[in-house]
Amino acid sequence: MFQEMANNLLKGKKGIIFGALNEQSIAWKVAERVVEEGASIVLTNTPVSIKFGTIQELAQKTGSIVVPADATSVEDLEALVDAAMEHFGGKFDFVLHAVGMSGNLRKGKPYQKLNYDFYAKTLDVSALSFHKLLQTLYDKDALNEWGSVVALSYIAADRVMPGYNDMADAKAVLQAIARNFGYLYGRKCHVRVNTVSQSPTATTAGQGIAGMDRMLSFADETSPLGNASALDCADYVVTLFSDLTRKVTMQNLYNDGGFSSVLPYPEMKE
Repeated sequence: MFQEMANNLLKGKKGIIFGALNEQSIAWKVAERVVEEGASIVLTNTPVSIKFGTIQELAQKTGSIVVPADATSVEDLEALVDAAMEHFGGKFDFVLHAVGMSGNLRKGKPYQKLNYDFYAKTLDVSALSFHKLLQTLYDKDALNEWGSVVALSYIAADRVMPGYNDMADAKAVLQAIARNFGYLYGRKCHVRVNTVSQSPTATTAGQGIAGMDRMLSFADETSPLGNASALDCADYVVTLFSDLTRKVTMQNLYNDGGFSSVLPYPEMKE
């Protein structure tokens, strides 16, 4: 297993991990892996997610603290960053944004019949929260030089995926924010900002997407390397938080077994 081959890639680094709900979460795997690679972390999620999830178990396992925060609230984000800087004794090095939610998906609303209140909430939670986070980090000068911020995205931001609904729009906005803020943050203090488009993954959030089981099978069969797991994604994020990728920024990076580069056709399966 990769976690048994830790190389101290993040020794001495510190960061915040958003979005760990339970052991299925990609953010949970990232938290475990960055600590295995020598990092110290602060965990955060909404108060409701903390109440109904198992993040306290992760905190105990990783020796970290949990700071509740609503990622759509600038006030909460400011308090979170202040708490992290107090906990770490100064600036820190990385942040994972693994935040997303769609009321339209949960309620089974098709794209051509969206509830616009739900739509606005989808954009706020899944995309604008990333801008609010970056702006808070930027204004507070919270990240060390050559720091790294990563947000989780999906190929539906770039290709049509029926069933992903308004989340596809949110992921497209998320990627645009990464590019625009990545330029500004890079100019200011060499902070990198990237998104990772992960294979479809059987997380708690992913289970709410229509046709997810079929998409998992189709992507796994189409991808020459098969689907990337949550742990595979965590390993990739570790490299993006490390000093090995200091010149990688403003990119949407695919971690999907090659799926994004394949044009499926009827006879492709051998």
